[in-house]
Amino acid sequence: MTDTSRAGASATGAGLIRRRRRRWVRGTALGAGVVVLVAAGAGWAVYAKLSGNITADEAAEAELARYERERPTALVRGAQNILLIGSDTRAGDGNRKYGKDSGTERSDTTILLHLAADRRSATAVSLPRDLMVDVPSCRRPDGSRSEPAFAMLNYAFETGGSACTIRTVEKLTNIRVDHHMIVDFSGFKEMVDSVDGVEVCLKKPISDKAAKLKLPAGRVTLNGEQALGYVRARKSLGNGSDTDRMDRQQRFLGALVNKVRSDDVLLNPVRLYPVLDAATSSLTTDPGLASLRGLYQLVRGLRSIPVDHVKFLTVPRESYVYNANRDQLVEPEAEKLFALLRADGPVRVTTERESSSKSGNSGRKNDPSTSLTFRGSTAAEDTCR
Repeated sequence: MTDTSRAGASATGAGLIRRRRRRWVRGTALGAGVVVLVAAGAGWAVYAKLSGNITADEAAEAELARYERERPTALVRGAQNILLIGSDTRAGDGNRKYGKDSGTERSDTTILLHLAADRRSATAVSLPRDLMVDVPSCRRPDGSRSEPAFAMLNYAFETGGSACTIRTVEKLTNIRVDHHMIVDFSGFKEMVDSVDGVEVCLKKPISDKAAKLKLPAGRVTLNGEQALGYVRARKSLGNGSDTDRMDRQQRFLGALVNKVRSDDVLLNPVRLYPVLDAATSSLTTDPGLASLRGLYQLVRGLRSIPVDHVKFLTVPRESYVYNANRDQLVEPEAEKLFALLRADGPVRVTTERESSSKSGNSGRKNDPSTSLTFRGSTAAEDTCR
């Protein structure tokens, strides 16, 4: 073969290799494109499913818009206040076993969650359901309007749902509520089960027929059903007061936060999906949060909050002067707390044990050891210590 022939053959071979390489690259790119499209399709399907779990509270949005002029103004840009409402409704799948559906819905738990503008702290303030408050005229489900009343806080939700509760809380605290979430019994249980249970520490065994709860003493990992009974029980745990129950709810929420953070759930898509599925199921929110995007925008900055900066406390309260089974605010402590939250100021908490040792008073009254320190706890505390 001449040099010219060998050169031509070499060129032909090189061209063939280049053509094959281009076909391989195109094929690989096409395959990668298919994979990306399939993944994107699956991602959209997951996104659509999780977003579809959430119910948008359009009625509350419309009602609140009617009273925009009377609502408080947000004072600190970037700070957020979210009202968390635990509903005791028996309607819906999985809820009827907890009692007969009376046709009315009450707020079993109400928590005002304040997120600092710099997202370096979060403060959850429990508001007793038996707290005596001024409830404004509210729109009932049938379209009629209630008369203004001085009544227990949970009367607001029973009368006019979330919008009435928000207006009542804003009137009480002069704090603008930016968002709200309503969770029922079923949603709470599913959330606990999605993280494989939450550990608590019991000083003595529990046997409560009303709460359908039977547990040994010591460290116990509660599943969803057990956790619901634990946070709702009154007769067999503590002194039977709603204050004691709220303290227990706060400690449990702190343990739940710790469980999610310590197991790296937020960084593991396989573990994160069931948590998101449970968290969005049985969840009703304002339209601004009624999608994964809305929720993501809310919580994306929370990952950096240290657990010892996630604080839980009950608004300073005491027995109502005219009825020992009702509550009233302790002033001026309550207003000092509300002022701190309005101004996005630091809220310091001390445990009940520390508060008692300093004040020498372990009664029901929330008696802060200083004017700006309140009895409470943080998510960093071990419930078994």
